Amino acid sequence: MIGLISATAAGAAARDRLAAAWPDRTRVYDGPVGDAARRAFGECEQLVCFLATGAVVRLVAPLLAGKTTDPGVVCVDEAGRHAVALLGGHGGGANDLARAVGEVLGAEPVVTTATDAAGLPGLDTLGLPVEGDVAGVTRALLDGEPVALATEVPWPLPPVPFAAEGAHTVRLTDRAVRAGEREVLLRPPSLVVGVGASRGAPVEEVLGLVEGALRDAGLSVRSVAELATVDAKAGEPGLVGAAERLGVPLVTYTAEELAAVEVPNPSDAPLAAVGTPSVAEAAALARGGELLVPKRKSERADGQPAMVTCAVVRRPARGRLAVVGLGPGARDLLTPRAKAELRRASVLVGLDQYVDQIRDLLRPGTRILESGLGAEEERARTAVAEARKGQAVALIGSGDAGVYAMASPALAEASDDIDVIGVPGVTAALAAAAVLGAPLGHDHVSISLSDLHTPWEVIERRVRAAAEADIVVTFYNPRSRGRDWQLPKALGILAEHRAPTTPVGVVRQASRPDESSRVTTLGELDPAWVDMMTVVTVGNTATRTIAGRMVTPRGYRWQTTAEEAR
Repeated sequence: MIGLISATAAGAAARDRLAAAWPDRTRVYDGPVGDAARRAFGECEQLVCFLATGAVVRLVAPLLAGKTTDPGVVCVDEAGRHAVALLGGHGGGANDLARAVGEVLGAEPVVTTATDAAGLPGLDTLGLPVEGDVAGVTRALLDGEPVALATEVPWPLPPVPFAAEGAHTVRLTDRAVRAGEREVLLRPPSLVVGVGASRGAPVEEVLGLVEGALRDAGLSVRSVAELATVDAKAGEPGLVGAAERLGVPLVTYTAEELAAVEVPNPSDAPLAAVGTPSVAEAAALARGGELLVPKRKSERADGQPAMVTCAVVRRPARGRLAVVGLGPGARDLLTPRAKAELRRASVLVGLDQYVDQIRDLLRPGTRILESGLGAEEERARTAVAEARKGQAVALIGSGDAGVYAMASPALAEASDDIDVIGVPGVTAALAAAAVLGAPLGHDHVSISLSDLHTPWEVIERRVRAAAEADIVVTFYNPRSRGRDWQLPKALGILAEHRAPTTPVGVVRQASRPDESSRVTTLGELDPAWVDMMTVVTVGNTATRTIAGRMVTPRGYRWQTTAEEAR
């Protein structure tokens, strides 16, 4: 919950705007600001104070307990011009909160955390448990000193400018080791603990067995990602309680799924009880991995039979491939989600000219793999291969990456051993349509006239179908020096079904500084106006030119009614 505090009418107005935008996330604290601050500080995970920074400092200073427990505090001036991350920038989430408040109120976020200012991800913001000399190693990174990455367990990380060797070290490990001097340990969620339990097994027996198995194997409990068991035990209190105490989910599989998993130590007992010869080992191995601790049973002080079994598996790291659409070229048409993925990726793969568009958005340490025109399949294979190594990869394309771009060749290469995330972008057709007016107001289709990958016979059949169906058509890749006859041919097919007065829009370099456009007609269009940086939109029989803009009505009935009204 986010506590909201204000002292004046102006502050209350900005406070109420934020409360209206986030009704389920915020709570307004009225009354004297001192009392309100004390109550909110003790009850909320974050605070937004619509007060001067000096006033907020004096209010919260007596309440501070520690960096890991204090809520994040954002201070917004009463005019709503700035949102200052005042306290708990990383641990309390104040940096992200300041940015989010800024988006709602139109305020400028002010973030002074050193790593954020330098464009580096904080070691305590990587989403992994962290131990050791975080301040010292972070300072070394900020000072440009070499910091080595020791990867004992491959795991996708955002870009950090690590060196091959250095006096400081970041160690990615799931082993139960202590951080050395000038060292930080990152704990990846690489361990899965499979657990079988008799009815009524106490939570202490489950936890004792799990923690003992990890300790004996030299593994860190902070790297446990989940407990896994058979679905018949999903509600077993001992398992549910153990998962809650460990802070991990309890994942279940059907007996049929577990029975299909090959294990080294099958048993008749679970087969008779729940229908699978293995629960602990099979549940741990259900998604693959390396069996580190074979099935073992709990030991009870009263000499009674064991009620719990467990096994531990190190699961393979799943790389992450984000297929990112950059939009038509204008920076303000690049989506916030695309920007976030670019900053998250440790490896960027893309066409050189597209890399140049967003190079300034990448974090220091991002590895860039760029290539020229005509290497689409190579880039797709490279991106997938890097993701399979456990990397966080961004594969970029113009417009929307799924429209005549990199998503389809990449997904054709990818299998289910990596995570794939699609990030939509503004397409050239949409950018051009916004320039032209509203040509896509009814059914529309995009057709590429490039026959480099598609036989012309197929393209012609699609153009003819669109012509006969009276659908608005946007032509991509309409004309190049080596392909100058396809556009006239396609326009001729449309002319068999549409009048010469049919509106046509021609937009070159949509949304870019040298953008140009014109609205003409099917009969007057000169193909010489068109090149590969152009999209051509041909209206249907209902499309009209109104005040110099192309307009396709939402329906023919609507068009008829409008004409009758005139």
